[in-house]
Amino acid sequence: MAVHESERDADAELLRAVKAGDATAYRGIVEKYQSRVYAMVYGMVRNREDARDITQDAFVKAYHNLDSFRLESSFYTWMYRIAMNLAIDFLRKRTRQKTTSFEEEVATRDGDGGIADLHHGDDPRRTLERKQLNKRIMDAVDELPADQKQAILLRELEGLSYKEIADIMEIPEGTVMSRLFYARKKLQKVLANER
Repeated sequence: MAVHESERDADAELLRAVKAGDATAYRGIVEKYQSRVYAMVYGMVRNREDARDITQDAFVKAYHNLDSFRLESSFYTWMYRIAMNLAIDFLRKRTRQKTTSFEEEVATRDGDGGIADLHHGDDPRRTLERKQLNKRIMDAVDELPADQKQAILLRELEGLSYKEIADIMEIPEGTVMSRLFYARKKLQKVLANER
């Protein structure tokens, strides 16, 4: 999902209006990116309420720091960096508190970009098998170090290019490729051991 020039120009126009004092123009930015940011944050924290809170905090933080945003840059990349940093901070705090909870079922995005439970026809057995497989995959993703988890979610869930991931994570593209390589290798090992 590369950010095209027209998309960047549309974002810049909205952000200029916000910087000029039109706070309602920020709603257009939030509506444009909210479901994508939420989906990524949910992939990191795996709890709907926490993901909603972090997503909201990310947009509030971005709004308060708009003066530091350069309009010639991609807002999408900047916003994701803020959201991912907040998600990683949240995970660190949660790990320190030793209170992890995985009561949420694995879910995917529905038609309007929100998170919806998987539904595959009327075959309950097939639906259960898919849910179990998705749970195994997400449990395996949860075992990855935070930097590898972030890279794999940005690549596999969001479909971002190596360059976009490098921009978001503020690391060289080679490091992105390395993190993805080791993340995939670890996922294969974990999933193979579960058979």
